[in-house]
Amino acid sequence: MMRKTVATAIWVLGAAGGAASCLAADALPGGKDSLPMSSPHRIDLGFFDIHVCNWSDRPMFFMALFSTTRFDEIAKVEVLDADGRALGELDLGKYRINKAPGKPEKRVFISQIPVPQGAKDGWYSARVTDRAGKQSVARDFVVLAPLPIVTGAQPKPDADDIPLPKELRWNAAAGAKHYQVFIQDLWDGEKLIYTSPLLDEPRVRLPEGLLKPGGMYAWRVHARDVNEHELLGDFNHGSLGPPMKFSVAP
Repeated sequence: MMRKTVATAIWVLGAAGGAASCLAADALPGGKDSLPMSSPHRIDLGFFDIHVCNWSDRPMFFMALFSTTRFDEIAKVEVLDADGRALGELDLGKYRINKAPGKPEKRVFISQIPVPQGAKDGWYSARVTDRAGKQSVARDFVVLAPLPIVTGAQPKPDADDIPLPKELRWNAAAGAKHYQVFIQDLWDGEKLIYTSPLLDEPRVRLPEGLLKPGGMYAWRVHARDVNEHELLGDFNHGSLGPPMKFSVAP
């Protein structure tokens, strides 16, 4: 029998300003250096990206991000839909920090915005106003369609007292090309103990010693359609499945 109830979401605090996301900090894009400087996502003040998110615990929504090393110069970031209508503003008080050795601090402002009725494909934009009142616009092309949540998880959800697994597997999701796995230790305060690299196939080989006999764990799979695309940004569609619990035999 299962011996503990798991929370319905894996939350990782990824920012000094208190921004929270179901994805670990290194799973969220912060402006990819491999995209060309001429990318429509880039302006002098930073990098804009917006994703279509299909998560198991809520209606489909946008996750909008703006990353910048010039955060002290920014007064406002407004997100606009394909018709130029306002969807909302990024909360500049909520961010995560990227700090690479030898490089200036970068802040990634992240906000979740409901997908409004009648939303359509097209160029979505961030209208950035600096403290001098000057405005500039970065753009991201959005295709509105939910990426399916993965199915066929092995071990099966709520599997009890299974042999110590060496890998986790699931069925490929239609349209997904990459995956990332997150694992919680339910005996250790539901601590996030593993974030996989970006995976190209629907399975992950577990590091030796990560899971313990007698342990109880929960894992989730984030699927995404592309990785670092000049038109679509870091990715366009993403899905996040529910936590799947299992316990390991003593």
